[in-house]
Amino acid sequence: MIDTQTIARPGGAIRSMRDYARPRSVGEALALLGQGGRTILAGGTDLYVRSPRRSLPGPVLDVTGIEGLAGITREGEHWRIGAATSWSTIAADTTLPPAFDALRAAAREVGGWQIQNAGTIGGNLVNASPAADGVPALLTLDATVELRRADQIRHLPLAAFITGPRRTALGDGELLTAVLVPRAAALGRAVFVKLGARRHLVISIAMAAVRLEVEGDRITGAAIAVGACSPVARRLGAVEAALVGASRDTVEARITYADVAAALQPIDDVRGTAAYRLDAACELVRRAVAQALA
Repeated sequence: MIDTQTIARPGGAIRSMRDYARPRSVGEALALLGQGGRTILAGGTDLYVRSPRRSLPGPVLDVTGIEGLAGITREGEHWRIGAATSWSTIAADTTLPPAFDALRAAAREVGGWQIQNAGTIGGNLVNASPAADGVPALLTLDATVELRRADQIRHLPLAAFITGPRRTALGDGELLTAVLVPRAAALGRAVFVKLGARRHLVISIAMAAVRLEVEGDRITGAAIAVGACSPVARRLGAVEAALVGASRDTVEARITYADVAAALQPIDDVRGTAAYRLDAACELVRRAVAQALA
């Protein structure tokens, strides 16, 4: 049954029951989305901040009550993270292998505890901020998103889903229901590092996630992504290729400024200049690689 109820606006105004729905199943949610005009609420920590008004526009569809939309499970050849899974749940999960350490570390950097308890991984991805802390780590895990509408399910690589600042490939009537990580990418050890104006509660100037597979003294696989230095977070393919086969004492020389800069498109803003971001990104990648090898 769809749970509709009144909700209080700031200042005491009350919305009609028709303005708010909290479905219990994906099917109910998709039926409502198919009618059009619904604002999807998945925690609201980004949505409320972006709203220029005192209440959210249009009828609201709250997806946080959908059964099975939250939680982390292992299903066949994939790890599945439900779209309504909170950041605090991800940060505290002990079942995920070390390849998810960067994602867990990023989860602990998403605002304060209240934001981590309310904010969801799906809401964060749909918000599509260039400085979203979770995206670089998910890129190093070759993550895909599961998108559902009433008559179909489709999967997109995360790199194809986020198309620009605040833009995604989410279609009309679609709901992001899960993030999937293939078992083949859940190998090695991962590290997340972030640079901001202060330690906590800050939008990143630059951030990096690194996942390394190591045999003996040699790197056999590398996945590296940088966020807040381009319209969308980027994998650093040239750096990854340069690191494969490197020994522990040669890795720093293989991480060149030119290879890092070639993948990024930073801008000047109030948090830092483009030149500073490129320098910072290169240094963060080196630090993350060193930590992953430690």
